[in-house]
Amino acid sequence: MDSELLAMEKFRNLSLLFIFSAYGCEGNQSALNATGSSAKIISDMFWWMLIGAALIWIIFISLGFYAIKHKSEADESRRKSLFVIGGGVVFPTVILSFLLYFSLTPLPKLLEPAPSGSLRLEVSGAQWWWRVRYPLENGNFVELANEIRLPVGEPVEIKLTSEDVIHSFWVPSLAGKMDMIPGNVTKLSFTPEKVGLFKGACAEYCGASHALMQLDVVVMKKEAFQEWLDWQKRPALEAKTAMAVKGKVSFKQNGCVACHTVRGVESRGVIGPDLTHVGSRLRLGAGVMINSIPSYHQWISRVEEIKPGVKMPSFNMISNEDIKAISVWLEGLK
Repeated sequence: MDSELLAMEKFRNLSLLFIFSAYGCEGNQSALNATGSSAKIISDMFWWMLIGAALIWIIFISLGFYAIKHKSEADESRRKSLFVIGGGVVFPTVILSFLLYFSLTPLPKLLEPAPSGSLRLEVSGAQWWWRVRYPLENGNFVELANEIRLPVGEPVEIKLTSEDVIHSFWVPSLAGKMDMIPGNVTKLSFTPEKVGLFKGACAEYCGASHALMQLDVVVMKKEAFQEWLDWQKRPALEAKTAMAVKGKVSFKQNGCVACHTVRGVESRGVIGPDLTHVGSRLRLGAGVMINSIPSYHQWISRVEEIKPGVKMPSFNMISNEDIKAISVWLEGLK
């Protein structure tokens, strides 16, 4: 009876493990839920590698069981030699050669640049956030932070660099990871093939808040993307309420303009993220908080607790009323 219960318990645990493992293959941050041209190539390579490894494992386990269970007889030495040479040498060599060929042939396609006329943008990593720029035809650019928006079905090329230490740009559902190295420019090209929200992250340890350096990538219909980009080109909206006007004044008086840009306002700082349309972004602090007035309040007053090691100081020395007003103004910058 006890053995039956133990067997049932093992079966249940294995079933749960399988279910949770299968669930991990889905989601908007899974390399196996491929929705980008490059990610699909990488996903196919993974499955072929897994199948090849499983075949080699089965052969070796079978040989092991055969050696343990089968009694040794003098006239079977030739058969044993065939098993060892065929199963232990020839078969793995054939499988591994096939996998090597299959893994090398897609590399040129993964590394080829986007076609002429494709969307191009620049992403630079900094401890611990992402600076995103969309170059414009007039030589200017639209800048935002911690969020990328792309048109579905259109090739894109992203130029990557770092402002401090080595980072690594990775949006698993769209493309493979690419290192971002100070003083160098690397490029990543792919075509997003499905509308949706996809999560990215820094895939190279870069300091205390490495785990809090996340990224949102929104793939949109072409028309919606163009409308969004046209809106991002505009200066910040005018403050419409008394609280928002007070927040705008407090933002200037408390030195925030030294580090942040808000186009349309006397704010030209470049050390921190551009906040011109910060209220329209999905999350704050490189993905650590939802975009809401309470989140702005917490970020301004105790940012060093939320993201250890961050360069922005906590502004808990200014009044709670000023922090609330600044939060209201920033949340309104749609």
